[in-house]
Amino acid sequence: MWEPTDNYGKAIKKFKKIIEDKYNIKFDNFWDLHQWSIDYIPEFWAELWEFSGIIYSKKFDKVIDLSIPLENRPEWFTGAKLNLAENLLKFRDDRIALIATGEHGCVEKISYAELYKEAELYAAAFRKFGLKKGDVVTCQMSNRKEAILGMIAVTSIGGIWAGALPLLGAKAVLNRFQQVDPKIFLTIDQVCQDKKREDMLPKIKEITEGLPSLEKVIIVESNEKSQSRDISGIKNSCFLKDFLRLGVNEDGSVPQIQFEQISFSDPVFVSYTSGTTGLPKALVHGVGYLFPVYRDFELHFDTDRDSVWYSMSPVGWATWNCFSSLIFTGSTVLLFDGSPYFLTPTYFWDLIDEHNISHVFIPSSVVDELQKRNYVPSSKMGQVQKVWQGFCMYGLSAQAGTARRKTAAAAFKGAARSQNAFGTYFSMEVKESKEKQPVVSGRPATKLSIKRPQTYKQMGAGDGPHAGKWYFKAAQRQILQVGGTEPKQVSNLVLWCKCKSLPIKLYG
Repeated sequence: MWEPTDNYGKAIKKFKKIIEDKYNIKFDNFWDLHQWSIDYIPEFWAELWEFSGIIYSKKFDKVIDLSIPLENRPEWFTGAKLNLAENLLKFRDDRIALIATGEHGCVEKISYAELYKEAELYAAAFRKFGLKKGDVVTCQMSNRKEAILGMIAVTSIGGIWAGALPLLGAKAVLNRFQQVDPKIFLTIDQVCQDKKREDMLPKIKEITEGLPSLEKVIIVESNEKSQSRDISGIKNSCFLKDFLRLGVNEDGSVPQIQFEQISFSDPVFVSYTSGTTGLPKALVHGVGYLFPVYRDFELHFDTDRDSVWYSMSPVGWATWNCFSSLIFTGSTVLLFDGSPYFLTPTYFWDLIDEHNISHVFIPSSVVDELQKRNYVPSSKMGQVQKVWQGFCMYGLSAQAGTARRKTAAAAFKGAARSQNAFGTYFSMEVKESKEKQPVVSGRPATKLSIKRPQTYKQMGAGDGPHAGKWYFKAAQRQILQVGGTEPKQVSNLVLWCKCKSLPIKLYG
């Protein structure tokens, strides 16, 4: 059984002390703080604004008007002016921001200072091309640094970023991107997954032909031979290296990056539903998504500047938005491109040791695959503090000692805290506490009120007090809104209060 050390949860303890001193109250434990965060929604988010150290040009006039129903999309932090990219680039020192590696076996380390300089070049090129506030840039790429740099550059200008999974077919990509009329498409000539190399160029050509709004297709070179490939059949296309030359002045200098100040309700990201119940829905998120990410990773995951996160999330996963934004905390993110068990049976675990990984995100499919192949390490990996098992709920049998639990137990031997978490394209939220409390299944994070309704009436149908609330439908792992028609399946988790990371609206 995992047990926290005395200095574990230092961020949330500090945050709790600030609340206690300012409001002259006393929290006996985490759940007192949790209840306060639900009962005093504006106060909680205002304090998190201050605690996070967010950069802004104009502070908010009001956090939220609680009299406005959730379905009417109440605005958060009205009057505030800020920029997402400016906050992602707030650290500019020599500490490592990104470690880029993958099935290719190469390792590249990018410092915060280098990240800032590269983002500056990307932003200058996008500006020179003519990208402006409100323009959409779409991306289909694996878990690479170029995607993060592109996102930072686009949002620095006030553009909108939308992504699709790299292995989606052309039709599936068009079903998503045709909804947002992109001006620029950022992609890559080849992806590698499970030893298989997929040539992206035929698919890029088909996607480009289905997007008449496109003015430029930027193709990242996956290797040294990519530049010799013929892309003349792809309209308005060029390789990334050629595009970036736009950002360089005649004297060889690069213009200083400028951060377009936008409101909290301006669109920043577009994410998509799964498409299992019709065409994927394009959901718009604002810069506010950064606050739940900060709350979850800084307060609840105990992330700090010494933390190193292991990410396998490609562009198009909701978790990619989270991990690409972890640079706001000043931590290090290892980006793994491809399958983590390709080079050697223990390669996944070897990377954890080699790069001193402290926090690991493992999709449930990867846990299953590692267990099936019996890829279990011999070392303890005692530096690991958190193992986040995501996407698929593990169930009581896994907690009781199934193969998944045995895999994690064999790997970490109780040194790390293993947690199941899930989110959706609508909202990435975490359920857990951070102090010396009993381990209880399904406990929520601060500012989340999650309950288990016993009847359909409690789901919020009809005219009851919780009509129209949001609920989790476990079978599809997405959030739906209950109307007057009884849903086919009643789930077991309900989000009862306003949530900052819910989308602003559907696109269009």
